[in-house]
Amino acid sequence: MMFSSSQFEAAVPLSQSTQSTDPFSNSSASKSRGTEGLVPVTVKQLSEAYQSGDEKSNFQMDGADVTNVTLVGMVVQMVVKATDVSFSLDDGTGKVECRRWTNDSSDSKEMDSVQDGMYVRVIGHLRSSHGRKQIVAFAVRQVLNFDEITFHFIDCIHQHLQKSRSKSDTPTQTKPVELSAASASSHSTSNVHLTALSNDFSGQHSTGGLKNCDQKVLEFLQQNFSIEKGLHRDEISRQLKIPVDKTMESVRALEEEGLIYSTIDEYHYKSTTES
Repeated sequence: MMFSSSQFEAAVPLSQSTQSTDPFSNSSASKSRGTEGLVPVTVKQLSEAYQSGDEKSNFQMDGADVTNVTLVGMVVQMVVKATDVSFSLDDGTGKVECRRWTNDSSDSKEMDSVQDGMYVRVIGHLRSSHGRKQIVAFAVRQVLNFDEITFHFIDCIHQHLQKSRSKSDTPTQTKPVELSAASASSHSTSNVHLTALSNDFSGQHSTGGLKNCDQKVLEFLQQNFSIEKGLHRDEISRQLKIPVDKTMESVRALEEEGLIYSTIDEYHYKSTTES
């Protein structure tokens, strides 16, 4: 039986994560780096991530800013409080602390089914507290198909290799600009050439190539990024005046690109980044 990312609730594609603007970073340096959308990672990879600036929300992995991540592992040391549920996630490469705030009934209901020893997928923000990395989760899903665990690790490896390959290609791509710096006119021409080269890799992941309907759905979800549980597909369809079947086609396409993900159920969706 064949599997694809759309079968898993995190909707993380096997292709490289979408390049997007990090809503938590305002540094000029981040503008020159690729910023990931929803990134599949292992705990070991998180342990090697480093802060790229004074902002606690700025972390870098493989040369790109990372904020939203997804992991798969076993729940251990779970502690339930009135306002939140905290636990450690063990994926075999290490453990990371996770916290899921239970601000409303839907949050509490989601965590009621989670218990120690259960395999889950966690989607959340990477943060640092007192020098220790932790995940502020906004979605915790029980793993019902254990092929998802294998898929997740393959996805992590694939993304790491893609980004490593991209970094190794960078010196070759920037060389024409260095050689043409002696001439103002040729330098101007080379700048255009460099842009085309650098975008050749990232362009396939940019939102510029989305269909009109897909773009409308994405922008609508980004504009409503503050709604924690996301928006129902019927609400998206009604507000955008797009048939439900067409809306779901766009939703599936955006999931495959890692631009949106499902939240409290299979009908609610949220953008990975703010507009």
